[in-house]
Order: sequence, then C-alpha cells, then structure tokens
Amino acid sequence: MKNILLATTGASPQVLTETLYAIHQSGRPFPDEIKVITTSSTKPMLVNGLFRDGHLNALKTEYSLPEFKFDEEDIWLIEDGEGKPIDDAKSIEDQTYMADFIVRRVFELTRDDNTAIHASLAGGRKTMAFYFGYAMSLLGREQDVLSHVFVDDKFEFVRDFWYPTKQSKWVTGKHGQGEVDLSEANVTLAEIPFVRMRNSVDSTLVDTMNNSSFSQAVGMLNASHGDISVRVSTRALTVSAVGVDVKLTKKQMAFYQFIINLGHDGMLVDRDFTSNRAYAVEFLKKCMELGTDERVFGTLKTNPDEIRSGRYCDKFKGMEKGFIQQLCSMINSELKKALPQEVASKITIQSAKEKHDYRYAVLSEERDINIEIVK
Repeated sequence: MKNILLATTGASPQVLTETLYAIHQSGRPFPDEIKVITTSSTKPMLVNGLFRDGHLNALKTEYSLPEFKFDEEDIWLIEDGEGKPIDDAKSIEDQTYMADFIVRRVFELTRDDNTAIHASLAGGRKTMAFYFGYAMSLLGREQDVLSHVFVDDKFEFVRDFWYPTKQSKWVTGKHGQGEVDLSEANVTLAEIPFVRMRNSVDSTLVDTMNNSSFSQAVGMLNASHGDISVRVSTRALTVSAVGVDVKLTKKQMAFYQFIINLGHDGMLVDRDFTSNRAYAVEFLKKCMELGTDERVFGTLKTNPDEIRSGRYCDKFKGMEKGFIQQLCSMINSELKKALPQEVASKITIQSAKEKHDYRYAVLSEERDINIEIVK
C-alpha cells in the first residue's frame, strides 16, 4: 500500500519538515510521496526553504530518511473557479475556492483503495485546517490518519528552526531575541481521532463529490437526513436551505421574494404583459423596501417618487421579457451553484410554457415545499 502525506502549509513551511521528522521518530509508516496544498503567495517560502536552502535534503541526510517522492509538481496551488491560483485566502470568495479545492483533492486521493493518507493539519490558516479535517471526516477510510504537529514554545516562529538537529546548533531565537539550540527542541506528532462517515453515506453521494462544491457537499449530507426547509431572509439577503446560505443582491432578493409572494399561480408573461404596470409596481415596491440601487427604476423608466405616489409618467410600462429572463437566470445560477441539484431544483424560479406564453413561479403543487420569508 502506498503511503501519502497530504499537508497544508501557509507562511511557516517548517511544519512540513517537522511533520516528516515526527513521523520518522514515531515509527509510523513513512510516506512514499508527499502532496502539499498551499496558495501562490506562500509557495515561494516553501520552495525556497525546502529546496533552495536545502532544509529538506538536510533532514533526509541527517536522519537517513527512507526515499520519498516530492518536488515542485507535488505542490498544489489552490485555484479559483477558472482554474487560476489564488494569491491568498483572505476573502470570503477565496475561502469558498479553498474549501472546494481541498475537498476535491482529498476525494481524488481517497478513491484509490491501495493508498493510505496521512493528513497533516499543522500548516495554513485555521479555516484551511477546518475544511481539511471536514474532508477527511467525510471521505477518510480506515487506513487514513489525521494529525497535528507541535513544537516547544520557544522554538515556534524561530525562522531557522526546521527540525531538531542531532548535534548542537545555535540560532537566533523567537522574534530575534537571544539564541536557542536546535538540538534541544521537542517535536510532538499528535494523532487526531476523527469520525469516518464515508461508509455511512450513500456511495452515489460520495461519487458526486468530485464535481461538487464544499457547500453542495454539506447540503447533500444535510438533505439526506430529512425534509428540506427553506428560509428567505430579506435583511441578510440570503436563501437558506440544508445548512447552506445563498447570498443574493438586493435586486435579486426583491424579485425572488416578489415571485414567491405570487404563490402557485406565479406570473404569466403573455403578449400584453409589457403594457401591464401592476407586476412592475409590486416588484419595485420590494426594491424600495430593500434599498435597491435606484438604477433599477431607471431601467423601467420610472423613479421611487412615482411608485410611492401612484402617479406614473407615460414612459413607465411593465417589465420587459428580457429583463425578467435575465433576473431569473442570475438568481437560478446562484442557487444552483451553491446548493445540491435536488435541492436547487425545488426552489429555483421555474418558467413553464403555456402555448405562446410563459408562467414564472417558485411555488407549485408538484414541488410541495415550504418557504419561510423573514425580515
């Protein structure tokens, strides 16, 4: 069986040599190959420290480590939705990409029954460790392990500490204060017990993980445990289902809530629709409640004062079909992107053809779903 060390790293690449040292000292199976997940901003620190400055080879030589495969191609950079490496993981959007990337990489490695994964959570941001641990809990098998590595407090953040040396070697201490002897350091490998859910989850659900986002994976698991309830928050601008919050813009939320309020009948867009102001007025009132950008009023050739007074200029007609189609498409896209397909399909805005017309609705007798709208 092939042993693979999968690790996350951030601004302190030393965690990798510390982990290798600790695995070797503990007598646990030593990795045949190493994979590292990081960002483009921290990759140079990893490459420079391990390869250019020779700390990885020094560890290997000093402790006669077994042969293992690890080079730059084994450093996996977290990618965005277009496959481009992200610089860091500080934004909410980057956090989403990071979660998706980690789950998919763990899925790929755990598909092979002839591999054993040693997952090290020691490096990277706290959220990175959380997503990594979650992925292992969801996809990990009996042969896989999860661990963290600890060093003595006085050796933490010591720039020149990569592992305990056999011989005395003095370097500048933490924060540039004093000196410490690297040979005196203690490195502890702590195995973390974790719940392995893979065998208790439907295998077809597990098989979809490679093409699912992190939020979709969470949603699919939650959906498998009971009925689906949906909560629409106009204040938070979120549609919440199966533990996943889908963020909408104010304009999108106003339209989504407007369509929901129309009930099972929804909105029939027929040949006379664009000359009917009633639907447009109700939609724009929702926009006013949410404080939507006033440009939406300009698009429909009116303004908030006209909507308040009920006195409209001749230019103000109803909503154009293209306007409705675009809004529905954007809202449905956000829901489908974040939610499992079987959940999203029940709460997207449907467009049903009726002869030459279209009826738009969220609620229907076929869907049989309850949606709660809260402020």
